[in-house]
Amino acid sequence: MKLTRIAARNGRRIAAAALAAVALAVAWFVFSRAGTWLVVETPLQPAPIAVVFGGKTPFRAIEAARLYNAGWTRQVWLTKGGFTAADEALEKMRIEVTPEHAYNRQVLEHLGVPAGAIRVLPEHNNNTAEEVRSIARAVVEAHAERVILITSDYHTRRVRTLWRMLAGDKPPAIVRYTLEEAFDAAHWWRDTADAWTVSREWFGLLNAWARFPVKSEHW
Repeated sequence: MKLTRIAARNGRRIAAAALAAVALAVAWFVFSRAGTWLVVETPLQPAPIAVVFGGKTPFRAIEAARLYNAGWTRQVWLTKGGFTAADEALEKMRIEVTPEHAYNRQVLEHLGVPAGAIRVLPEHNNNTAEEVRSIARAVVEAHAERVILITSDYHTRRVRTLWRMLAGDKPPAIVRYTLEEAFDAAHWWRDTADAWTVSREWFGLLNAWARFPVKSEHW
């Protein structure tokens, strides 16, 4: 009887250890792929409009110029960021602030995109959701049958999710990312910048799936 109880106790310990090992393996699998899962890309198709999302100047604008020069699009649109506390402080000191879209326009023109093919959308956006809404309104007004959205690789999942959620995928969007940025999706935890990026993207996705309970007043 005693041997039976010992065997049963050992069996439970082995089963618990096996379950713990499985749980750790699953957790590591999910953790290690948290970066690569963020990266999505739509097969490229011609579209009358390509839009450069704000951030990471000059790389997103470089990709837009590449697509324009290759004949994939006829127009490149730029978005505007929000007015920040830093901008306000500089303005009070009468220091001129050069907005990001102004640099992106220069990048596009430097790389061969004619000024007449570049449009800056008028709305100021404090976050990606506002940016998607602004783009969607303008694309619908332009009666475009398709649009190319250009961002960074780690940002593509969130952009695609927000487009489908807020624009209803009408018109359909082709999500593309830049090739020059340094982001190691497969080993994101090894670099603090990559770790912060993954954390921010996952928070943004969770906030979107929960229908934006956390509001953003900052770019």
